[in-house]
Amino acid sequence: MPEAVETMDGWYCLHDLRKIDWTKWKKASEQERKEAVDELQKMLREWEEVSEARDGSHAFYSIMGQKADIILMILRPTMKELEEIELRFNKSKFAEFTTPSYSYVSVVELSKYMSKDNDNPEDNPGVRARLKPKLPQWDHICFYPMDKRREGNDNWYMLPMDERRQLMYEHSLTGRKYAGEIKQIITGSMGFDDWEWSVTLFAKDVLQLKKIVYEMRFDVVSARYGEFGPFYVGNILNTDEIPAYLAV
Repeated sequence: MPEAVETMDGWYCLHDLRKIDWTKWKKASEQERKEAVDELQKMLREWEEVSEARDGSHAFYSIMGQKADIILMILRPTMKELEEIELRFNKSKFAEFTTPSYSYVSVVELSKYMSKDNDNPEDNPGVRARLKPKLPQWDHICFYPMDKRREGNDNWYMLPMDERRQLMYEHSLTGRKYAGEIKQIITGSMGFDDWEWSVTLFAKDVLQLKKIVYEMRFDVVSARYGEFGPFYVGNILNTDEIPAYLAV
């Protein structure tokens, strides 16, 4: 039997995507809209304090296209904390003007494909930081779920460990070319959601998102074994910019 690779797991992750009912929002009174905006900003500022204390992290972006209007990405040490945040958001005044369009539950994950014998990468401070990342507040985000193919001769899970290790190493070389341009967060979701992993990319230049995804399609690990779900791309929505974004 092929050998399963061991994974290192960090903070739990929730991607919460919503559509805004703009008709309902415009029909609300000015006072109702103000209360909703104030409560939303208050929540986000509290989460910013959590991030500064290194007890979690979050990202809040508007989404382009018709799949969603906003995406909230939350990282926390426990699944219970994610539930509390989701519940609080659902009970907020602002949530009354939104409808869920997609969600994704996972955990920050790193594989041990590149680890050496008798080496525990979790002892490395850099690895621990990657398992509990502070999400960059860069200008653009791209989020998508993905699987590894399991069809006929193109079955990732039937490949020998050494072959998978080599393919993942080659794949990582492409990503390294975008160091400083792209920040990538990989989360695992087997047993948590419908896909096996999610990828969240952050960029200062939106075109770099297209370039890295396109170039990685030529890596064997993607070209032959990758299956991709829907892509969501958007722009950062800073807390102070929310009133202008929601102004009618």
